[in-house]
Amino acid sequence: MPTTIQIHPSTLHLLKKAKEEHRASSYDETIRKVLSDTTPVEEMAGFLKKFIPGSSRKELLAGLRDKHERF
Repeated sequence: MPTTIQIHPSTLHLLKKAKEEHRASSYDETIRKVLSDTTPVEEMAGFLKKFIPGSSRKELLAGLRDKHERF
């Protein structure tokens, strides 16, 4: 069932760019891929540990915030 939404022209430009980058066949597929590509903060602790040896998982996660909390 198709739905029409209003978005700012700059958002449409970003969506078109993401569609190309993800090689998606539709905007719906693009949105699904972009939203499913996010990595939870908890999973980043193992990745960051190799750059900050000697730190505990709790210490690593203490300074991390979700993207929506950065601004």
